[in-house]
Amino acid sequence: MTLFAFIVAIAVLVIFHELGHFWVARWCDVKVLRFSVGFGKVIYAKRFVNSETEWVVSAIPLGGYVKMLDEREVDVAPHELSRSFNRKPVLQRMAIVVAGPLANLLLAIALYCVLFLYGVPALKPILGEVMPQSPAASAGLKSQYSVVSINAQATPSWQEMRWVLLDLVLQQKSAQLELRSPQGELEYRVLEMSSLTAADLDSDFMQKLGLKPYQPNVYPIIGKLVEGGAGQRAGLQVNDRILSAAGQPLALWEDWVNVVRAHPAQALDIEIERAGMRLKLSVTPDVFDDAGKQVGRIGAGAFIDEAAFDAMLTEVRYPVGMALREATRKTWETSIISLKMMGKMVMGEVSLKNLSGPITIADYAGQSAQLGLGAYIGFLALISISLGVLNLLPIPLLDGGHLLYYAVEFLKGSPVSETLWEAGQKVGIALLVTMMAFAIFNDISRLISG
Repeated sequence: MTLFAFIVAIAVLVIFHELGHFWVARWCDVKVLRFSVGFGKVIYAKRFVNSETEWVVSAIPLGGYVKMLDEREVDVAPHELSRSFNRKPVLQRMAIVVAGPLANLLLAIALYCVLFLYGVPALKPILGEVMPQSPAASAGLKSQYSVVSINAQATPSWQEMRWVLLDLVLQQKSAQLELRSPQGELEYRVLEMSSLTAADLDSDFMQKLGLKPYQPNVYPIIGKLVEGGAGQRAGLQVNDRILSAAGQPLALWEDWVNVVRAHPAQALDIEIERAGMRLKLSVTPDVFDDAGKQVGRIGAGAFIDEAAFDAMLTEVRYPVGMALREATRKTWETSIISLKMMGKMVMGEVSLKNLSGPITIADYAGQSAQLGLGAYIGFLALISISLGVLNLLPIPLLDGGHLLYYAVEFLKGSPVSETLWEAGQKVGIALLVTMMAFAIFNDISRLISG
């Protein structure tokens, strides 16, 4: 499932990106020699009747390209010189280059629009227990209060609320909260963000704010076990109730999780209740890396009262006009947040551990596909935005780098020199290789740490 979901995601995103280049190139009457999904050795090629373009699938499914007629790369017949990319006016070349990233952003808008039209299941923006001595506690926030809006922007779900707060943390701005009490009364509070820095984004910044979603009581009863996990190896079974661990009585599942996390690779003596009988077991949590901190994990999930949790869900749905508006807004805001995060990484304010490579993206693709079509469409939209934004960065070899060259040409009236072009290409290769190395290193680190 993971590999299939990843290949489908890459194929969809790459095809739309390259179609952006292709359509605008054709509109500008540039001859397109090849449209390739993937890099490297060609494994399938097709040329349709009366088509001047070869349609190709290549061996390495991590991107694609549109090869256009260009005097700098091939000899061009005199009668086709006018259709050569390098002969086109600079504004047309800029349009062809920017069309790829723009296609990704338009795809994201379309995907979000579909989700909003048919309805997106989401967690209600209801506050859970407010952590003491936190910004949320200082603001006077209370459990079971609903967050209606933040800075006059509606927050119909917990996920939307989290996005808005993330943007405010990046801007170091305070949040003006409109709240609804369990009795239905409106109240207003100011949540200060000044105590958080960009470094807090390396972990769960919502926890740093003292916020977590409300949920009904979850008792320490095993609902599922991961095959081969520490819990299963220790002899735990589904429906076991954990009574105590390390001599500490447990009332809620959260208490059990806290004990497990605090004992990585350390044997825990536990007492359980199984079919009316009390038993004693010993479990040694596996070690898991959580934002650089070693914590314990046993591979177990709680028994969930589905009816109680269904009441915590909502469906975010809009009519056609509002769906398009909200999809556009979400794509724009996500793009801006992505740019801000990238900027913080470049400045060293956010850890490069936040970079993800193909392994992590494949894992997310598989996870979202297992959660259902809606989650997978949301994943595609988010990755499409990331691909569009990344390609607009002014790095040579990327679309944004070419756009920068052409912008300079437009301003000075002549192309950049070959020497500068070649130097830029070398810098671009070095930057991209470095970024990919960090991303793959992070992927491998996540795999090793579980």
